Amino acid sequence: MNLTLTVLEIVAPVFLLAGVGFGWIKLGFEYRINFVTQLATTLAVPCLIFTALMQTQIDPAALTALSLATLVAYGVVTVVALFLVKVTGLSTRTYAAPMIFGNTGNIGLPLALFAFGPEGLGYAVVVFAIMAVWTFTFGIWLVAGSGSFGKVLREPLVWATLLGGLFLWQDWQTPKFMTNTLELIGQMAIPLMLITLGVAVARLTPKGVGRAVVLSIIKLVLCTAIAWGAGLAFDLDPVAFGVLVLQVATPVAVTSYLLAEKYGADAQSVAGLVVVSTLISVGALPLLLALVL
Repeated sequence: MNLTLTVLEIVAPVFLLAGVGFGWIKLGFEYRINFVTQLATTLAVPCLIFTALMQTQIDPAALTALSLATLVAYGVVTVVALFLVKVTGLSTRTYAAPMIFGNTGNIGLPLALFAFGPEGLGYAVVVFAIMAVWTFTFGIWLVAGSGSFGKVLREPLVWATLLGGLFLWQDWQTPKFMTNTLELIGQMAIPLMLITLGVAVARLTPKGVGRAVVLSIIKLVLCTAIAWGAGLAFDLDPVAFGVLVLQVATPVAVTSYLLAEKYGADAQSVAGLVVVSTLISVGALPLLLALVL
């Protein structure tokens, strides 16, 4: 009973805040998702990432092990997902990216923070940053046929991760007034991301729900198993292990829908995957969290 209550206390704020965004749209209120997304990804999330890394007490060697485990996990997920898409005859441009990339930002970061505290958040931003770089390079190539390395270099979250890692490595700290300012800005990130997730889901029009259910379950099982294996292979400590499994197992990222819409893939089918996998995660993530706690 105590474990059940603990899990509920961790996951409830994630889905309740997403529900706020969902209800906001259903009530007919205005929500400028492009502006809020830009505010979060350009300002709030980079500040959150930088301060989380700068202030973390995690051993740099442990972060290195997690980074390597993350690279291996996403590498294996990518190979297996591409194989499954190919043998089933599905469109690679439409289905490969959603099967690979999870919602490590909107769902993964808050879940890691609520489940494991600041230490978990420090680990989670590393997984998030690696996935973001993979999304804006290989992910764009999958959907559009061309990479976008220049876009990666213009992403504030990438530079925030690198700078935060440098400060962690050198044991540097910004002046107290600057740290307080950056922390205050970063505190916007998680509520904004969760509410925006609810808004995005409310505005999506799903297509092919039956197929989306099957693929969402396959993605969940596949990603969980591979991340679990990678965590064991690199002998991660319990917090890093739990963060890796939860991050890789997150549902289809809204970014996959945006890429499909921008580059002419079947965006409505991807929307179905986003909605269905997110709904499945409402039940799946608490069970997974109970296993890794």
